[in-house]
Amino acid sequence: MKLTPPTTVVFWISVVLGLLGLLAGIGVISALGAYAFWLVFAGFALLALGLLVKGL
Repeated sequence: MKLTPPTTVVFWISVVLGLLGLLAGIGVISALGAYAFWLVFAGFALLALGLLVKGL
């Protein structure tokens, strides 16, 4: 299996999702507290897809 680096857009979207989930998890953004795990999971999943799918 060959891994390719994700595009810059995919990388930054995954970073933003991860940071939103982290900030929600520690209570800084209380409106997203219920979705903290899913935000971090979505960011990680998007980053993993960016590594596995060429051109994403």
